[in-house]
Amino acid sequence: MSEEEIINAVLSFDAEKVTETTKKALNQGQDPVKVVDELTKALRIVGKKFEDGEFFLMHLVAAAEPVQRVIKDVLEPEMVKKKAERKSLGKVVLGTVAGDIHDIGKNIVGAMLFAAGFEVYDIGKDIPAEQFVTKAKEVNARIVGASALLSTSLPVQREIVEGIVAAGLRDRVKLMFGGAPVTEEWVKEIGGDGYAENAMEAVNVAKRLLGIQA
Repeated sequence: MSEEEIINAVLSFDAEKVTETTKKALNQGQDPVKVVDELTKALRIVGKKFEDGEFFLMHLVAAAEPVQRVIKDVLEPEMVKKKAERKSLGKVVLGTVAGDIHDIGKNIVGAMLFAAGFEVYDIGKDIPAEQFVTKAKEVNARIVGASALLSTSLPVQREIVEGIVAAGLRDRVKLMFGGAPVTEEWVKEIGGDGYAENAMEAVNVAKRLLGIQA
């Protein structure tokens, strides 16, 4: 099983093909970490095509969802079994804030951050501020990212900043925010560190906040 076959499976936007190709690679004795790297390389290709205007949001969703699923259901158990570890640029806690159940954008951001080399802890949707803080403390996160797609849920982003400060984590945790009603001005106003308009920008912002060369 070549790297090209795995990349082509992702670029086919066929979830079954992604799963079949991944399982075939493992059955042929490929290192699960190497397969993860090949899948994430494919996601980076999709992300670049999105940036260049060749692909659209639907392509990001169609590529990200099967890759996330096969990594979680097929590759992670193999990595645990073999005690294999993937190098990480840093730990990111990611979620959609309380009062908001939209998660497509958040899921794509998580997939692209993972593809870039970050260790992503996706805590889900409709999550109160204190859970972001608790998880950041638990995993020793370098970044907390919170999405809000509704203007009514924006205040929860401010609560996350206040919670991180109150927990004494502000000096080591960078705070990124995004979502339809979110602006760079809003992020500055609440004391956040970075604003991202889309998934690819989120990767660039995360790297910049941690001083990693893009």
